[in-house]
Amino acid sequence: MKLGSENHKELFCHSFITSHVKFELEELPWPTLDSVGLERLRSIPFWREALRTEQGAGAMVNAFAATISDPLLHEAIALQGMEEDRHGRLIGFLINHYDIQISQPPAPVLPSNIKTAFLDFGFGECLDSFLAFGIFKIARQANYFPEALFDIFDQVLQEEARHIMFFINWVTYAQIHQDSKANWLRGVHALWHYGRAFQDKIKAFSGSMEDQQEGFTATGAGNFMDDLTPELFLSTCLQENTRRMSTFDQELLQPQLIPKLTKIALRLLRLTSRSQESGIRSQESGVRS
Repeated sequence: MKLGSENHKELFCHSFITSHVKFELEELPWPTLDSVGLERLRSIPFWREALRTEQGAGAMVNAFAATISDPLLHEAIALQGMEEDRHGRLIGFLINHYDIQISQPPAPVLPSNIKTAFLDFGFGECLDSFLAFGIFKIARQANYFPEALFDIFDQVLQEEARHIMFFINWVTYAQIHQDSKANWLRGVHALWHYGRAFQDKIKAFSGSMEDQQEGFTATGAGNFMDDLTPELFLSTCLQENTRRMSTFDQELLQPQLIPKLTKIALRLLRLTSRSQESGIRSQESGVRS
């Protein structure tokens, strides 16, 4: 299959559209939580920012869909907008259902350049989803909440996986149509947007408490495991990303940069760990001698 072709467009659009799952929030099997479960759920610091992010995403993606003239692309992007909007309503339903006390976020404000906003959001979602896959798996393994609650959010994460699969294929298709000869520009373009997403994550790790709450996918793992190491976190993200991406047609493009950087980071972490262990053994041997 040739990237940028009509066959490519039809494959990534139809794969996205036909994998959509219909459900009503009120009909989901929301579990009854005991006092421990409620305290855990209510103590997670990022619910307000999660609600703000998802509400803003729904409004922005729907606005971008309205600018697309191609009928098939319009249908697919409008469907993503509906799903993003549903994510916001799901977070809002959860907050109300379990009486989580937050201040209401401001109403979404549409950006002046809607296409740039959609591009920033898409690349940022590739990074956020990669991290969220790992956080979700860690929390699930720790039995942090009842399994029924994880089942509900597993569907949300699978929709996020569909979103990034669709986005990577759409952005490649769009760039080829814009300039089919400038293949190298696609990589530069992606690096620039990923760089902006990484800056947001660095801000989340090192900034104020408000900044950290805004970067909820970057900082949330520590809520679920006290002795979580960077190596365990990154390896879990990588494994879960591979598992979720394997469900899609293998002819479709998938996000590659974040997994590749993660593999490099893991190799460096393991080399550093072995070096430190070797240094400790050498010191212990010197003391005994």
